[in-house]
Amino acid sequence: MLDGRRGLAILVDPDRTTAADAAALASRGAGEGVALFLLGNSFGEDGNTERVGEALRAAACGVPVIQFPATASQLVPVVDAVLLLSLVSGRNPQYLIEEHVRAVPFFRRHPEVVPISTAYLLVDGGEVTTVESVSQTRPLPAGKAEILAAHVEAAMLIGMQATYVDAGSGAPRAVSQPMIRAARAAARGALFVGGGIADAAGVRAAREAGADFVVVGSLLERERSRMVRDLALAAGA
Repeated sequence: MLDGRRGLAILVDPDRTTAADAAALASRGAGEGVALFLLGNSFGEDGNTERVGEALRAAACGVPVIQFPATASQLVPVVDAVLLLSLVSGRNPQYLIEEHVRAVPFFRRHPEVVPISTAYLLVDGGEVTTVESVSQTRPLPAGKAEILAAHVEAAMLIGMQATYVDAGSGAPRAVSQPMIRAARAAARGALFVGGGIADAAGVRAAREAGADFVVVGSLLERERSRMVRDLALAAGA
């Protein structure tokens, strides 16, 4: 599903987005070069995920809608795939394996939803983020590319299909280019990078450093007048 796709990925938080707004964003994004839509947040089930997911998928004109779940209880069958995240930068067993075990009944009931095993790595973005608080794990240091690379390489050794390096939603500091380059060198498969990206220049910098998908969410929530096309062009779509 990710093969041959590169560019901008928009993360839609169902707790902050209505179904109508999600449909409008999907329609606009599909026409302006968005590569993927991600659905999710760092909390558990909020009751709005399925409605927003349905709206996204109906209006996305074939652009994949992939869930970015916090917990197994948040999983919904109205997406094309799920980033089955393992928080390999932390040591909390709930986010290394427990939520995956809890997700098994969902994938048995919905074999049409594709699980994409994904190494999730939180990098220090300059403040305590929601992910750090909820997961009770410390981020990797922002200036230690070799530590990030070792974590990514370890995830590849145990068979992860994709990698997601995140500074956290709304972080004041994005993942640096040296960190992205280190992750790219160690990763096989798609590399997602998100958190703290404040403008088109930040999107371009992440792509130039090796990110396959540059994820933005809070940026569009803050500045709804911003043209998605500018960000998609910066991502090389």
